Amino acid sequence: MLSAILFDLDGTIVNTDPIHYIAWQQKLADYGIEIDEAFYQSRISGRLNPEIVKDILPQLSDAEGLKFADEKEALFRELAPNLKPLNGFAELLAWTDTHKLKRALVTNAPRANAEFMLQVLGIKEAFEIVVLAEDCTAGKPDPTPYQVALSQLGIKADQAIALEDSPSGIRSAVAAGIRTLGIASTHDPKILLEVGAFIAIPDFTSLQLWTLLNSMTEGDLSEISSNF
Repeated sequence: MLSAILFDLDGTIVNTDPIHYIAWQQKLADYGIEIDEAFYQSRISGRLNPEIVKDILPQLSDAEGLKFADEKEALFRELAPNLKPLNGFAELLAWTDTHKLKRALVTNAPRANAEFMLQVLGIKEAFEIVVLAEDCTAGKPDPTPYQVALSQLGIKADQAIALEDSPSGIRSAVAAGIRTLGIASTHDPKILLEVGAFIAIPDFTSLQLWTLLNSMTEGDLSEISSNF
């Protein structure tokens, strides 16, 4: 029986990738690095900032890399004052309330960004727990953030589903043993299925999602989700 839904933030609740892309593009231009969407998807999306900076700007010291990442995230927040959640998200929250399901947020976003987005979206009180990668021993794609969420909620992996938009996030949730739905707001659905999502949907208005959710509240999670 379904007991909880675990949400990613960037790209899942709200499609922030276009704004992150612009912010990375502008900041990396300072170092003479031009990026396109393919570069962003393969080298940046879904990864933690320290990994990204070491990969793309290996010449920076740890302190310089941290300063660069902080400036990039400050630029993101400057560019993102009018964020809106994906279609159907409010209805999904209402549905979880009706069915008395627990909700957790599990994100690689830096704390300042997560707090900013929750405030702008008006959902600061929507989650029982918020798990930040920076508070864990490892971030996504490592399973630790999702394992922490399960532990804090007091449930087992087979009592939850995760909603994720990136290959990194899907790998994290699947490695934690959680059935994972891919939200194809930022990546091709085929890619999300290849890395472990059992279905891929465009947003929270998907009929496939609602059919699945209503089934999950009535029976065994693994048996039901294997049919989708």
